[in-house]
Amino acid sequence: MTAGEAGLVAGGVVAGGVGAGGRGDVTPAPVDSRPHVVIVGGGFGGLAAAQAMGGSGVRVTLVDRHNYHLFVPLLYQVATAVLSPGDIAAPIRGILSRYPNVDVVMAEVTGVDPASRQVRLDGLGFVPYDRLVLATGSTQSYFGHDEWAAHAPALKTMEDARRIRARLLAAFERAELASDEAERCRLMTVVVIGGGPTGVEMAGTIAGLVRQTLVRDFRRIRPETARVVLVEAGPRILGSFPEELSDYALNALRELGVEVRVGEPVEDIGPGRVRLSGGTIAAETIVWGAGVRAAPAASWLGARTDRGGRIVVASDLSVPGLEGVYALGDVAFAAGEDGTPLPGLAQVAKQQGQHLGRALAANLTRGTPLPPFVFRNRGNLAVVGRNHAVADFGRRRLKGRRAWLFWCVVHVYLLVGFRNRLLVTAQWLWSWATYGRGARLILEDGGAPRAAIAEEAIAEEAARSRPRIADAG
Repeated sequence: MTAGEAGLVAGGVVAGGVGAGGRGDVTPAPVDSRPHVVIVGGGFGGLAAAQAMGGSGVRVTLVDRHNYHLFVPLLYQVATAVLSPGDIAAPIRGILSRYPNVDVVMAEVTGVDPASRQVRLDGLGFVPYDRLVLATGSTQSYFGHDEWAAHAPALKTMEDARRIRARLLAAFERAELASDEAERCRLMTVVVIGGGPTGVEMAGTIAGLVRQTLVRDFRRIRPETARVVLVEAGPRILGSFPEELSDYALNALRELGVEVRVGEPVEDIGPGRVRLSGGTIAAETIVWGAGVRAAPAASWLGARTDRGGRIVVASDLSVPGLEGVYALGDVAFAAGEDGTPLPGLAQVAKQQGQHLGRALAANLTRGTPLPPFVFRNRGNLAVVGRNHAVADFGRRRLKGRRAWLFWCVVHVYLLVGFRNRLLVTAQWLWSWATYGRGARLILEDGGAPRAAIAEEAIAEEAARSRPRIADAG
């Protein structure tokens, strides 16, 4: 989950006093006798907790380095030019404006001092708390090879999505001008690493983009011949789904023209290439979707973590040994009723936020003990491509068009704000009916050669403008 929840840079545990450049207590609301809950992270979990405490007898301050809540499950559609960034994001202040007891601080958290109960903000000062909720989400993991990030960006933030979209579209622009056949093939090859829901959704949507939309845009190249490769180190894609649904997704991807390679771990990634155990693939666009790790909030606390850096929490989501501190969502390692770890899904974070928000409000105003959190599984969904999706509800399973329609309805429902729901629905209907994509804009650097193309276009425009300027003079 959640880039809105993620995006808070780790610092160390800070001692008391104001940090360099700080201004002391920067809590927006006047201090009064009400208990103060600080939430770090404005993603699914943090936002749900703030909303659950809205209108209660506690003061709430939500801190995030962005001023918007990002609907991460649809971020890949921004990266593949289906949706625009504004379609899946909403301002946090606007979402919480109906709750007078909830304030918002846009700042970067650099540390927490549990002894003095203060959250440290980069260059601003601190926010004191009576209760602290950490909902900082997750970030990408390259399994010890962070140098791969420069060549294979992950999809965790809005900036990541725009960068991937720019790199993908710019590659086809450069292929249109390439005279060498081998270079053209490399530019028109896309490798998606990771066979989980993110990788499957990304690969299927890219295949639809190049074969159904870009095919009408270019004259010298044939985008429908582009090579889209999905790489998975494990024995099958969608490993968290039943094998029946995994097999369906595999066949659906192949129908879309995606080359699926399972059982081939990545050995190295460099400029324009991916080396697998089964050989090397030359590719201009490489997308990483193979691993995540918890945002480094644990280092602020010195708390116990699992191998993925998640803070181990008790059944009521409290952090053992730290009074008044709680963690939820992707940053928390919480066990279900059967003892297995809860997955890093938006529905888990949202349910935890709603539960903890209500429980904290009742505890702080009425002294009600915090009950244990119980996760209610609403099902697991993954879209493969146009009219193809899978849904696992335990005893009941869906696949194909019915699962795809259900996926669409659920994701529109979960979007924050009527405007975003309306825009996304309209865009999806238009794309389904016309095979069009409305956000094919290169707004970030898609590679060094793109700069040369831009300079050439500017020079041509200047040459065309000279006669008009002379006439005007």
